[in-house]
Amino acid sequence: MSEDARLRVVIVGFGPVGARLCEELLPAVKTGLIDLTVVGAEKEVPYNRVLVAEMTVDRADAASITLHDPQESVDAGVRVHLGTRVIGIDRASKQVEMSTGESVPYDRLVLATGARANVPTLTGIDRPAFDLSSLSRAGAGAIGADPVLPMGVTVLRDLADAERIRAAVQERARIIVLGAGVLGLEFALLAAKAGAEVGVVHHGATPMPRSLDRGSGIVLSRALRASGVTVYAHSRAEAVAFRTDGDSTRTFDALVTADGNYVRGDLLVLSCGVGARAELATMSGLRTAMGIVVDEQLRCWTDADVFAIGDCAHIVEHTAETDALTRLPGAPSGLIGPGWRQAEWLARRLTAEASGVTLPSAAPTERDSVVMLKSDEIDVTAVGDVDVDVWESPLPDEPAPHRHVAEWADPQHGRYLKLVTRDGILEAFACVGMPRTSAELTLLYDRGSELPADRSLLLRFDGADDGAAASADAFAPTSTVCWCNGVTVQRVEDAVAAGSDTVACIGRDIRAGTGCGGCKPRLAELLERFASAEHVAPAEQAAPA
Repeated sequence: MSEDARLRVVIVGFGPVGARLCEELLPAVKTGLIDLTVVGAEKEVPYNRVLVAEMTVDRADAASITLHDPQESVDAGVRVHLGTRVIGIDRASKQVEMSTGESVPYDRLVLATGARANVPTLTGIDRPAFDLSSLSRAGAGAIGADPVLPMGVTVLRDLADAERIRAAVQERARIIVLGAGVLGLEFALLAAKAGAEVGVVHHGATPMPRSLDRGSGIVLSRALRASGVTVYAHSRAEAVAFRTDGDSTRTFDALVTADGNYVRGDLLVLSCGVGARAELATMSGLRTAMGIVVDEQLRCWTDADVFAIGDCAHIVEHTAETDALTRLPGAPSGLIGPGWRQAEWLARRLTAEASGVTLPSAAPTERDSVVMLKSDEIDVTAVGDVDVDVWESPLPDEPAPHRHVAEWADPQHGRYLKLVTRDGILEAFACVGMPRTSAELTLLYDRGSELPADRSLLLRFDGADDGAAASADAFAPTSTVCWCNGVTVQRVEDAVAAGSDTVACIGRDIRAGTGCGGCKPRLAELLERFASAEHVAPAEQAAPA
């Protein structure tokens, strides 16, 4: 195919999702179907942000969380620009303007700009605004840039943040985490185990309020305290107080809450969620809401030649009714798995378009994603809406099937389970301190399988007399091991048979464990199981019972 006939694709953003799209498009680049340019604002090669917290306690390094070697793309013919921002989109002439002053033409533009850590409204910290008026005043310098935080205040989003926090952990500093979401709690537990003094401040009654109900939240709070993390619940942060050191440096001293509490520390880590990096789209006249608004084909409502994927993409069905809404429903998922699946689907779509074949109908519809708190001390798994009263009765006019709720609690031993089912099918659950049960429930949820009529049978998985048969289903070839990448037990077995002999090798070869990392213990279990099976002598295998 001649160069003029190639479909020109530009990807803005070279994080985990942009890198996955680039990888998936490499076959089409090599065969001359697609002319690909990738522009990444960071100088570093693509890495997994979800695992950055592990770098703060030396459980991981930059090499171990690297997702893609850009040289592989360059060798295939991709133009890769690292440490370069796209500061403008000329939609009329179909060109993007880079911070270097160069312009790159496109036929299809993909925005994979990701998200930035939220900076909450606190007296003492400047909170940037990203509305069109504020962006117009700030100019191109605001696009893709992060706010400058005071000394002693940081977020945990990139490698520089991890190094800053790592120094505080090594010094056994007093670290205050603002926010009680999954990532903030995972870091707090890691830092406490590494010897730092850690406090978590949050304004709700219990941690992880988006995923857990009151019962599971209370059990988690107790487990956090037992693990050495001080928890300040019902504490709405209002201001940051500073101290002036001997060298006249102004640095963080304390977090001031609405009830007058003065929570002192050496480092404040803001863990208050993320917001889509949508300022480039906003300044280019594309519709934005909680992110860049796209339809089920991942195309921008405003421009059919522009797509968005990952943390910056706000997917909403485009109809006359939704078009008229001032506030759109939903939001970006904020999880790496859905972003990767969007990248893989969009790669198939762009390749089909470049080949002149029938385009796939729509991006995959995502169910509620399973949320896991990864910690050596605490096991927490949840999915769906579990904030349902266990004594709830079906309404007289509620159509069948009715929703049913079951709940077990053993706070003394840090255990809690709540199940929400409809017609026997698991719709939502929260599980704390019961790892085998949560693994079984995750499998049942993934498959849409019916639960046993006696729900209490599920409790046996974490009982002292649990046998191998209890979790046999977890080793079925079609069972999903890595939900982020959709890797099954069979693919892991095949990888082991092909020579993958460590969890890291499995991640390199089939991507399992390279997402949130929650499946790594099960991968290790499967690795041991399959490796042991391979070392059984043929005569032994054939021996009669």
